Amino acid sequence: MNPIRYIRTQVFKMTQAEFASVAKVGQASVSRWEGGVSPSLEEMQNIRNGAFERGIEWDDAWFFGVPEVAG
Repeated sequence: MNPIRYIRTQVFKMTQAEFASVAKVGQASVSRWEGGVSPSLEEMQNIRNGAFERGIEWDDAWFFGVPEVAG
């Protein structure tokens, strides 16, 4: 799974449109990220800030790789 898709679906539990609002971009940008284009530093900061604002536990390492599931 792509890191951004992991963040969107497993961490935020949002649709692409909802996640786009958090990142302050259009839904098409989220689709491109999930297709392999990397978000900018500012966009990553928006995602991180969105997690903090929602009380979601955050780890910047998720931008660079999907965590392995234990068990």
